[in-house]
Amino acid sequence: MTEPNPPAPRARRRPVTMREVASAAGVSVATVSLVINDKKTARIGEATRQRVWAAIRDLGYRPNAMAKNLVQGDSRFIGLVADAIATTPFAGQIIHGAQDEAWKHGYVLLVANTEGNDDAEAEAIAMMLEHKVRGIVYSTWYHRPIEVPGSLAETDFVLVNCFADAPGVRAVVPDEVSGGRAAAELLLARGHRRIAFVNTTTPSPAREGRLRGHREALAAAGIAFDPALVLDARPDQAGGYAVTGDVLARDVTAVCCHNDRVAMGLYDGLRDRGLRVPGDVAVVGFDNQEVIAAHLRPALSTVALPHYDLGAVGLRVLLGLDDPGDGRVALACPPVERDSVAAPSAARPAAG
Repeated sequence: MTEPNPPAPRARRRPVTMREVASAAGVSVATVSLVINDKKTARIGEATRQRVWAAIRDLGYRPNAMAKNLVQGDSRFIGLVADAIATTPFAGQIIHGAQDEAWKHGYVLLVANTEGNDDAEAEAIAMMLEHKVRGIVYSTWYHRPIEVPGSLAETDFVLVNCFADAPGVRAVVPDEVSGGRAAAELLLARGHRRIAFVNTTTPSPAREGRLRGHREALAAAGIAFDPALVLDARPDQAGGYAVTGDVLARDVTAVCCHNDRVAMGLYDGLRDRGLRVPGDVAVVGFDNQEVIAAHLRPALSTVALPHYDLGAVGLRVLLGLDDPGDGRVALACPPVERDSVAAPSAARPAAG
């Protein structure tokens, strides 16, 4: 027995127009517009208003958000413009934080990923300005100084994960110094005193701030800073692998790495030399990039960048719920201790 032919799918119904609402309510299109936009000064009787709203409900009419914004001069939209954040491991966290905070306060987040293209960025900001967004969160995928796009001056804005040296520009950024301090303290708390610091070759707030925090932690523990224990490496797995020999030549018991990718390369270099983490050398990374840190063996102790909080706090600053004055909000980078640290008594004995 053959099954009957399934019913043909219904064509999607076109959107209901304001003219159809006006016809159903027996009023003019202008009257419908005045009712929708809640113009209290318009001379429209309560019975007529109720009739218009009844027609809107019966027909399922949805007012055009952009047109309503233009009439009312406000919006429930907030823009988020980012360079390459939507294609990075941390992308979802900043967007998620901003989106959660937006929803909490009755706003919808409009997200534009520009991939660093200046023309795409200009078009994205222009589109958001046309929608009369409440404001724009402007974010970069890594912490750095920027030149503020001129068009942002046409609305309220906050920089997230970036900053500008210009008066009155608000920014929410990670506290790189506190992160560098927290990384060193994970090792100092286990009794390590000779700790290498593998930094990046790329000038950045992270390069400067994390080393500064590292030095502060050493000073607080009464340990003299030794510049010979600071080594530069490419900020990736190959860089961590390549610097392994130089690290071991310093006879250290522990290493703070600029990021988790460098730490992953250092793991490989130590393993190829027959050394164990943390039994021979304790290792701490930075970023808490979970696809790396939580899946290395042993799991990598690291410091988390507060990406979710960057998005959420940036949104709150934009809405005036948090007040940084005219300066920057620096968010702490919390340590995440896993299995890659151990007391130096179990570490590789110093050479010579």
